Amino acid sequence: MHSTSEAALAAVGGGVRRRALARAACALAACLFAVSLNARADLADIEKRGTMKVATEDDYAPFNFIVDGKAAGFHADLLEDLRKYATKFKVQQDILPWTGLLAAVSAGQYDLAFTGALVTDDRLKTFDFTPPFASAQHYYVKRAGDNRLGDVASLSGKTVGVQAGSALLARLPELEKMLAKTNGKLGEVVQYQSYPEAYADLANGRLDYVINAVISVNDLVKSRPKVFVKGVAVSGNGFAAWPIPKGNPELLKFMTGFMDQIRQSGRLAELQKKWFGESFPDLPTVPITSVDQFHKLAGME
Repeated sequence: MHSTSEAALAAVGGGVRRRALARAACALAACLFAVSLNARADLADIEKRGTMKVATEDDYAPFNFIVDGKAAGFHADLLEDLRKYATKFKVQQDILPWTGLLAAVSAGQYDLAFTGALVTDDRLKTFDFTPPFASAQHYYVKRAGDNRLGDVASLSGKTVGVQAGSALLARLPELEKMLAKTNGKLGEVVQYQSYPEAYADLANGRLDYVINAVISVNDLVKSRPKVFVKGVAVSGNGFAAWPIPKGNPELLKFMTGFMDQIRQSGRLAELQKKWFGESFPDLPTVPITSVDQFHKLAGME
């Protein structure tokens, strides 16, 4: 949800440097592919070695973040439930920055990403996703006191900020269609490397609105209510779920069973309300494993 520019590459060494970096990237990709073939572990392998390795993030509130050197957030609480559920092996958590986390999971260094990853078409080429634990429907956020913006029609022609390469950017065509139905059009789209940059430009008036997933918007507005206000939904449904590399059906089944347990016991709703500000009772209860299935569940057909 969370790219080096050509100008930056040129500044550090021109064409020779780019060719060297390209060769290194190819070598690294080949290495990671080889590792992924040899190191992925389905449930029987995890039970044999006695440890399931999960990767979490260090700076993605309210899903995962650090307070006084210790993990906190939705997943820190839920990790204790997962450890109790896993009776045949231990659960080892490693805290990583988002950059490279999914690549590390895909390469087999970890069994799954225990974080707020959004389900996307591109990620479904590499991963299967457990049943979602939260909505990731897209909402817009505006400056407090900006009465120009209200419903979707009011966004016509306005400048929007969104994270580069994100699921939010990929689904902007949905907002275009929504605007077209009101005879409106999408305004200038400004891409940012991180959301703090986008929010700073929104606060100082360089943007009219920013689009993010509902939980991140809720967290922002809760922490800075005098600066930002939540708008309306600008996409169909979206989902946050745990990605597991394809080819691990028993591990996917195990994590689906875990989701069934915490949902039926009420624990999931309890943690959703605690960390996200609301519960999501209508989420899919099955794994998401294909683009067609995802589009149907998200209402993107």
